[in-house]
Amino acid sequence: MTCALSIAENFREMSKKDQAPRNTAGGTLRKGEDEILRVNEVFYSLQGESTYTGFPCVFVRLAECNLRCTYCDTEYAFYQWTEMSVSEILQKVNSFCCPLVEVTGGEPLLQSGVYSLMRRLIRDGKKVLLETGGHVDIAPVPPEATVILDLKTPGSKMERHNLWSNLDILKPTDQVKFVVCNREDYEWARDVIRQGKLDQRFLVLISPVYGSNLAQLAEWILQDHLKVRFQIQLHKWIWGPNRRGV
Repeated sequence: MTCALSIAENFREMSKKDQAPRNTAGGTLRKGEDEILRVNEVFYSLQGESTYTGFPCVFVRLAECNLRCTYCDTEYAFYQWTEMSVSEILQKVNSFCCPLVEVTGGEPLLQSGVYSLMRRLIRDGKKVLLETGGHVDIAPVPPEATVILDLKTPGSKMERHNLWSNLDILKPTDQVKFVVCNREDYEWARDVIRQGKLDQRFLVLISPVYGSNLAQLAEWILQDHLKVRFQIQLHKWIWGPNRRGV
């Protein structure tokens, strides 16, 4: 893949032309002064991805998403939810006595109350991970949270929605993830990493779609000497690809 524009210019031009709608879930409801979120599930499991793979973690999966990735494994979160106040979510999270919490989705940043939730989790002494699809502005995310930004590859069919300016906001402690479906996705990710020097700025994760040829992807990474972390979705290998709440 070659680009006539510099990587930064190219990213910004793509963002101007076609950005996904933001915050389509609308305003956050309130119960008194406590914000209400649409929550798909809150559960305790092992962290299956990122540098925290294998650690016990509480997951807060928020509902709704305005992307439709071809490989999405949580479509049920688009339509199934319970309304919970931030205080109710905190009570549920704290019941597991676990210091690591991931806020995920769906797309968690579509609900404005997520920022209050993250701030209060941090105030309670939790280590907060945020997994986001990369098409919503991450500027309001509390700096104490670790962002795991999922840049959409061509195989997702959602590549055009990547908000490239988010790469200018990420902290050195944040992580960038690419889900790879095939060779085209791998080469696209490789070129984005190289052109943006992402591996010099953040930890970069490459994750194969479940069921892919793991050895083949590993060989591609080694052949190109990419400074990335190859990861699998650990929870799917432990409990299978279809089980929820893990």
